[in-house]
Amino acid sequence: MTWGPFGVKGKNVIVTGGAVGIGRGIVDRFIEGGANVLLADLDGDQADAAASKLAGSPGRAVAMTVDVSHDGAGTKMVERCVAEFGSVDVLVNNAGIYPQIPMVDMTSEMFDRVYRINLRGLAFASQAAAKQMIAQGAGGVIVNISSIDAFRPSMVGLAAYDASKGGVTMFTKNLALELAPHGIRVIAIAPGGIRTEGVSKPMEGSGMTPQQQDEMIRAFIERIPMKRMGEPDDIATVAVFLASSGAGYITGTTIVVDGGALLT
Repeated sequence: MTWGPFGVKGKNVIVTGGAVGIGRGIVDRFIEGGANVLLADLDGDQADAAASKLAGSPGRAVAMTVDVSHDGAGTKMVERCVAEFGSVDVLVNNAGIYPQIPMVDMTSEMFDRVYRINLRGLAFASQAAAKQMIAQGAGGVIVNISSIDAFRPSMVGLAAYDASKGGVTMFTKNLALELAPHGIRVIAIAPGGIRTEGVSKPMEGSGMTPQQQDEMIRAFIERIPMKRMGEPDDIATVAVFLASSGAGYITGTTIVVDGGALLT
């Protein structure tokens, strides 16, 4: 909590998809820094369990069950954050899905769900947070979790996901332009391959055996200059930095955190 210009003590934060994986890593780092976090997730049981484990930490965690694809989800999260902590200072749009389905096999229902969560839900959560931040009059920060797939496809079957993340990257730029006069910064983080509980989920239903899946992951790691998958904390520390005053002149850009994967 003595992080100088990189401190987040006393900030009130919403993290979507915060119960596991990258989201949980982000929650943990904010809580460690003394921020209060509304831990919003589709899986209410996992959200409750995560919040319980963080009891007694420097910051306070409150769990909320929410599907960001639903109309009004952003408004509900903002209202809950204000009710619990008094304000919304930071929004981290982390919730996302990434089913690996070739476009020739993609249903319109699944395509729409990818977009409703990854882009539409993110956009309207940002809208709700921005309105609250403007009303508060003290600025704020919105961090969107994009992907290196916004810049280059990593594998067949992620056309819908890749397009949604490309949208996140451009949405970040335009919203940053709109909100800069209000002192609200909007930044995206583009993770590369991150080792999480769900790292193999996109390959479920792909027809690949577990051995083939392992080989694909090994081949992916071999192409990374740093020769390792990232960890959730690699993204979490960047998210906390971007929310701090140390990043006070950064807005409208995407920070790539990929171990150099896009270089190869």
